[in-house]
Amino acid sequence: MAKILIRVAPGLVVLVGPPASGKTSFVQALIARRQIDGDAVVSSDEIRAELVGTPPTEAADSQIFEERDRRIGARLAAGRTAIAESTNVTPQARTRLITIARRFDAPVTMLRFSPDLDVLLQQHAERDRTDITAADVRAYAAVVARHARADRLRSEGADAVHDVPGRPQGVTPAQAAACFSFAPFLGSA
Repeated sequence: MAKILIRVAPGLVVLVGPPASGKTSFVQALIARRQIDGDAVVSSDEIRAELVGTPPTEAADSQIFEERDRRIGARLAAGRTAIAESTNVTPQARTRLITIARRFDAPVTMLRFSPDLDVLLQQHAERDRTDITAADVRAYAAVVARHARADRLRSEGADAVHDVPGRPQGVTPAQAAACFSFAPFLGSA
């Protein structure tokens, strides 16, 4: 694989991909490679575990996403990059995030993860998650295929859209992380 370095501007980075597409593995690789600060990642799954534990309840979703939005806003207000690590597959979910970014004049970069169903189902089978079913993975993959093309994401307000390579391209999360360079925080000297 030829290494292409994609520079990601400081601001809001929105991960867009179905469950089991590699979003968490990718951000863990970025952290391990010291490309990003672990605090930059705002994960709805981690917030859910903090606030309500598991299994998740639908009633708690509003509280979880309000806390996610608060954390993202706090980072952007401080001039720091925030990485929204959740599925973000629907236009409504992305619009909510873009609205937050615009309040702070922060650029929005969307990183797309493959909705290749065979790969997703294989990766899902390898995970230890009982809150997401194979049927859920199929449904999310269909939404991504319909509503997360690059041109659609740009029309929603993304300043940049990049595909994150993964298993369909024979790329590990660490190799994918090496393809990206994250600019320093806006507030750093």
